[in-house]
Amino acid sequence: MRIKFTLALLLSFSITYAQKVIPLYPGKAPGSERWTWKEKEMYSDIWQTQVVYNVSEPTLTVYPAPPATANGTSVIIAPGGGFAALSINSEGIDVAKWLNTKGVTAFVLKYRLNHTNSEDPVKELMGIDRKKRDEDNAKLIPMAVADGREAVKYVRAHASEFGIDPGRIGLMGFSAGGTVAAGTAFTYTAESRPDFVAPVYAYTGTLKENTVPADAPPIFLVAATDDQLELAPHSVELYNKWMAAGKPAELHMYTKGGHGFGMRRQYLPSDTWIDRFGDWLEVQGLLIKSSQGNQQNKATPQQMIQRKRESEERFRNDWANLKRYQGENKKLQPPAPNENRVVFMGNSITEGWKRTDSSFFYKKPYVCRGISGQTTPQMLIRFRQDVIDLKPKVVVILAGINDIAQNTGPMTLEETMGNIASMAALAKSNGIKVVLSSVLPAYDFPWRPGLEPAEKVITLNKMIKEHAAKNGYVYLDYFTAMVDDRKGMKKEYAYDEVHPTLAGYKVMAPLAEKAIAEALKK
Repeated sequence: MRIKFTLALLLSFSITYAQKVIPLYPGKAPGSERWTWKEKEMYSDIWQTQVVYNVSEPTLTVYPAPPATANGTSVIIAPGGGFAALSINSEGIDVAKWLNTKGVTAFVLKYRLNHTNSEDPVKELMGIDRKKRDEDNAKLIPMAVADGREAVKYVRAHASEFGIDPGRIGLMGFSAGGTVAAGTAFTYTAESRPDFVAPVYAYTGTLKENTVPADAPPIFLVAATDDQLELAPHSVELYNKWMAAGKPAELHMYTKGGHGFGMRRQYLPSDTWIDRFGDWLEVQGLLIKSSQGNQQNKATPQQMIQRKRESEERFRNDWANLKRYQGENKKLQPPAPNENRVVFMGNSITEGWKRTDSSFFYKKPYVCRGISGQTTPQMLIRFRQDVIDLKPKVVVILAGINDIAQNTGPMTLEETMGNIASMAALAKSNGIKVVLSSVLPAYDFPWRPGLEPAEKVITLNKMIKEHAAKNGYVYLDYFTAMVDDRKGMKKEYAYDEVHPTLAGYKVMAPLAEKAIAEALKK
């Protein structure tokens, strides 16, 4: 299976999928062994959407999260359709693609449906009286709920294949699919227990098992008061049951929205229900990458949300983070007559140096001006205030790794080198000696895996070295002393493949001081 991902950060997000369809059972589904009809698909003029019907062999269709943003969370999605059809787009595929943009892997579940004799399941459904429909559904619902449990069980058993966390598997369902989600939340084993559930305008009238389990998962509920099928009370009842049992629950009840709004655009507040679901996932800590040892996971979900909101606000109003050192710059006195002031300009590797090995900066004319996550265009914008205006004799520039990581969008190595060259030229024109540092080795990025940076780092370093030689700058080679046989950083020198440990900074310190001494002689 080939999966091609194209991620255009900041401006757009598009994914080309190659979906994998997985049979839920190795043979015939238990309880429907004699079903012989075949699954079909058609466009319903009544519902004005594509529908799937006559499902006799349940399947999961996989929508993987892009490797660069995957966080380990997954959601199984059960579309609705009165157990006669599945509204496969607005209550299935469209939801899956939205979840992908949040780094969540999605699985669209086709659970068993009542048999349709005609070629129009929706029209046939509308022609069946309520009593007959309820009788048919009462027989089918236990099988559909069993499909929900089996889906959770399957995804958990194959979590490593999908690159997901077996402890972060959710089940979401719409209308009849909400019955599947709620029914699964009431009846499960350890293997089939969803870690969270999200019934959306769910129907729960025929669920025989409706006692909240002692270890019930958190629940997220959505409905509209003006639901044409009068299902709003079902969501309220679920919410009250979870609250009475002391289990985490969140309910969003919209005044208008009707039934079956899914991902449709109606220009009503209910259109944003999916964003509220995203907020809920974020508060639960389910949008934070679940990899072990990730430094982010030491923070609470609320702290992560606060950091994200602050970062977004700064990104809008102070893209280059000019305010970061404004106060310190004002307090910094002009250099003394014989002071060999040195400014270290960089990103988190530079910023982390002072925090990890403060002795390197102690009682030395060294000024740290690193900002975590920054790319070269951001550094170039703040270069005047954070370097030139401080009137150093030497500037040590360490930049480029976040460009390769696409922190502010895709960039070519030539664009990165151009920004580094511009910073060096500004320094030189203001009488400041220039030290251009090599980019440190990196085998992969923990915050954006899959970009294969190792060879790009080597190529960029070659460009930096050649530019330094051509323009009379000092080239500071950290790379050679810190690289391993994978062309990544030696494990003892980095805690996450990218950021140095104290041992790493102890390797860098004498190399930096030697380069500074060489620059001062020029």
